[in-house]
Order: sequence, then C-alpha cells, then structure tokens
Amino acid sequence: MKDVEKKHPLIEVWDTYPGVRQNGKKDLSIPPIERIIGEMFAIGEYYYYVLNLTNSTLSYHHENILKLHGLKKYPENLKEVIDLTHPDDIEFVMKAEQTVIQKMMEIGLQHQLYTKSSYCFRMKTAGGKYELFHHQAIPTMEDENGQLIQSINIHTNINHITKENPRTVLISGIGHRKDFHQVKLDRTLDDELMENLSNRETEILSLIAKGYSGPEIAKMLILSEHTVRTHRKNILRKTRSRNSKELLKKAFENGLI
Repeated sequence: MKDVEKKHPLIEVWDTYPGVRQNGKKDLSIPPIERIIGEMFAIGEYYYYVLNLTNSTLSYHHENILKLHGLKKYPENLKEVIDLTHPDDIEFVMKAEQTVIQKMMEIGLQHQLYTKSSYCFRMKTAGGKYELFHHQAIPTMEDENGQLIQSINIHTNINHITKENPRTVLISGIGHRKDFHQVKLDRTLDDELMENLSNRETEILSLIAKGYSGPEIAKMLILSEHTVRTHRKNILRKTRSRNSKELLKKAFENGLI
C-alpha cells in the first residue's frame, strides 16, 4: 500500500477553515497581483507567491524568494515555505492562523475577499541566519459556492526595522471594508504607545507605512494637507517618535501594521 504523505500541522490548521474547498483542484487563474501589492505594506525587500488552498501548491512566485532565502528553485508546496520558519516560531504561527480563522468566521465569510491578515515571524535567509519577516495574506478567489480556493501571500524582510516580534495578529479590511481587528498573542511590549491613536490617525499611519506622501494622503482621504500634517505631528507625539523611521519601527513592534 502506498504511504500517504502526512500534512504539516500548519496546513492542517488551514484545512479547518470552513470556506476552504479541499478537492485537489490544481489549475487556478492568476490573481490581480499588482492591485493586491497596492493593498500591502512592502517596506523593504519582499516577495510574493500565489497559494492554491485546495492542495497547498504555490505558483506565480516573485523572483526575490530565491535571493532572500538562498533557494535554488521555486518552492512548489506550502510546506517548503513553512520549513524556512524558525522552529521556535512555529507554535506562534499556528496560533496566528487559528486566530485569523476564528476572526474571519466572526466577521462573516461573505466578506473574506475584502480582508487581509498579517503578523510577523522569523525565517531563514540566504546567509543562514533567521530574520524577522512581515507576513501578509489576502484571499483572492472563491468558487461558485463562495468557498475560498486561492490567496496571495507577501513576505517582507523587516529585520532592518525591528527584530522584535510583536506577537500580534492584524485583520483589516480592504476596498470598501473598514475592519480593523488587532489580536495580541502573549504580547509583552508596552501597549500604551499605540492605544491612544484615533481611527483617523491609525488610517493615516497605515498610509504612511505604504509610502504615500502627505499630499497623496490628503487627496485620498479628502482632507487638507494642513490637516494631514497636523495628524502626523499628533501621531509622532502620541507614539513618542522623533521621525517617520522611528514611528514605523514602533508601529511594527506594536503590531499596528
């Protein structure tokens, strides 16, 4: 009898997601990657890949995945990416994925294509060291029954910004959705720095993290440039940040982006 390959526990966690269809379908169309990149934070070197949730296969890889991890060929299965994770972070990643599933069920699976999730963990790099990466995932395709069959994952090396894992999961809305759910998992950092930010300040901080300028933010939010500058000053003051670089560091360390 042929042995059946055992699934990695992390993949088994995703199998519990009620919107995922497990039918072995292999060929899915490419999602609108450029549009999705615009919804993600990519401060630093990053790569993406498309994940087929019906069989855990990967496709449409960004070439940086080879350089950042020192790989000789593109990984074909999610387990190959999981194997790059620091062994001490596996348990946290499993908790993070379980948290995403639970929160999506609370939000409603009918909204799953308009949300994204993110958290941080360490991955092995080309030099053999483990460095902190920011993981972001967004569902990109459902079948005719509304069951999730595809997502795109983006991994950004943020080790140059912070080496501290905030142990926080963020589920936020995209497009017309305004969801913002921050779930702290065994967190030990000072929480007070970010808790005093208003919803508008949090929104502006997220746009700063995406690299938008003050005038661009003003146009997107239909605000005056003076108002945006005032919000930015208030954000820096409340977070006790001297400049944007320090602000982004604290935002990552507090799991706000």
